[in-house]
Amino acid sequence: MHNASLHCGNISNYQHTIYSTTFILIFIPGLLANSTALWVLCRFINKKNKAIIYMINLAMADLAHVLSLPLRIYYYLSHVWPFKSFLCLLCFYLKYLNMYASIVFLTVISIQRCVFTVQPFKAKGWKRRYDIVISIVVWIVVGMACLPFPLLRSTRLNSTNTVCFADLEIKHINPVPAITMLTIAELSGFIIPVTVILYCTLKTGIQLKNENQNCQNPNEKYKALRMVITCAIVFLICFAPYHINFFFYMMVKLHIIRQCSLHIFVLNFHPYSLCLASLNCCLDPILYYFTASEFRIEIARHGSTVLRNRLMSHESSSSFRD
Repeated sequence: MHNASLHCGNISNYQHTIYSTTFILIFIPGLLANSTALWVLCRFINKKNKAIIYMINLAMADLAHVLSLPLRIYYYLSHVWPFKSFLCLLCFYLKYLNMYASIVFLTVISIQRCVFTVQPFKAKGWKRRYDIVISIVVWIVVGMACLPFPLLRSTRLNSTNTVCFADLEIKHINPVPAITMLTIAELSGFIIPVTVILYCTLKTGIQLKNENQNCQNPNEKYKALRMVITCAIVFLICFAPYHINFFFYMMVKLHIIRQCSLHIFVLNFHPYSLCLASLNCCLDPILYYFTASEFRIEIARHGSTVLRNRLMSHESSSSFRD
């Protein structure tokens, strides 16, 4: 498949620089933000907030990808993969597991916030165990659905190293099953979720606009609107460019698209779209902070406690010296 692109010129020389730079920039913020978010969400928030379980799962998905970034950074800087091919495929798998788990949980959060805004009585009878069961089902389905991504890649040995990640070749597959898989992936992983999220955003906004000023808990309803809007923004920034380009990317790889200008544009844009998809690891914590008031309260409370303890410790040590 690489040979098919030779007549259009070499377009892969810069990819390692793009990937290594992006992953270096998002590693520390992503690690700190998601570790803190997971710790706060699991330990401090006891209030019965309907989206907390899904936020915890979203943070777990992001953290799994972030923890694999050092290996990606090492490879893209050194151009050498000295580890086992299984570890390469595992990191490759975690990338897509993070992407599609994030997509599904953002969609589920949007649906739940919209339903509870339009039909508040359903929120009263909703049990936390329902969220747990839904989360388990999501992980099982998404985990199995992402298996083809590493399975369709082949690691090839040369005299010095095993290539990995962006340099992995796509195994040969007949066009008909390939297009079928691509259609299913695009529908279930992009078109349906983005349609649902945009519909929930619009529906929630219309519901709030139509309600009068005497409605119950208007602040809660506006927080729900902020949440679905944030889900939509994260989705459109991180995942829409990748999935729009991915369709044409596979058409190029399957030799269906042969026009050189489109060929070059699609392959050139592919690494940028993947980097945008990785950016969700830093954008998802914004969802927790700006849409969950309990999260902000606990962060502020804990930060104040730490600062107060440090000041007291400093004053005690100063008094002892005096």
